[in-house]
Amino acid sequence: MARSKLVPQCAGWKRDLPGPGDPPVVTPSIRADAPNHVDGIYLELPRRSSTIRGILLYGVVLMGYCTVVEAPRALFTAILHALSTFSSSDLLMVLAALLVVALCIWSTVLAYRTEVTQPRDLPIRFNRLRRKIYVYGFHMVWWKPFSHWYVTTASYDWDDVRAEVWEQWGASSSGTLMVTWGVSIAIVKPGTNEVIERFHLSTYNKDLDNLWAYVCTYMQLGPDALPPCDIEPRDANDVPPYNLALRWAPMVEWPEAMDIESRSAP
Repeated sequence: MARSKLVPQCAGWKRDLPGPGDPPVVTPSIRADAPNHVDGIYLELPRRSSTIRGILLYGVVLMGYCTVVEAPRALFTAILHALSTFSSSDLLMVLAALLVVALCIWSTVLAYRTEVTQPRDLPIRFNRLRRKIYVYGFHMVWWKPFSHWYVTTASYDWDDVRAEVWEQWGASSSGTLMVTWGVSIAIVKPGTNEVIERFHLSTYNKDLDNLWAYVCTYMQLGPDALPPCDIEPRDANDVPPYNLALRWAPMVEWPEAMDIESRSAP
């Protein structure tokens, strides 16, 4: 049975991709999103959280109505009825109503924070002159909507970067099985295959081998070796005016020192 050379391998691992110094084995291309920026110093790729982000925000209005109006009304009615009868079945109805109220509050807060709290983009910068990558990330625990979610930034040496293709199965909103592919980037301890950090480069069935080949080609040969891109590039903070979730979301703001370093030559 085939296994990744990295330890541990990523969830849903399918295959390892060429290392940072290996020549690409497929044609470099980028089809999903254009680079946010590319020149002789650095390449910035977007990692937007979802292509349909913003739609769920409209559902928050309905969930909020249920949380503020309908759920408390049902709870109040159940309590009054239980107080008048003191039967065990009515007490169970009160407990069920309390559960519904709690679930409505949890779902509303989770949906709202998922849409609005995450930054507009989670870009990665590849600085070919410094031979480093800079990652703009976001830490969230989806089942803890009341916990602290926060932005993270980190830099890593290019020689310690590895890439893997993963595949995961799950259920769609209609109840049917669906499969999602992506590319995961792993950071290893120098000179080993021991993974110390891992994050996604591409998800939602976007480019796989070709995108990683695009990155490697840039880092090895520079921007002149890249194929032309027909997609219009845009800034990480440039969002559609009609998408309220993205407009309300925090802007991408790199720490000043990292921003200067990641965009400059040594």
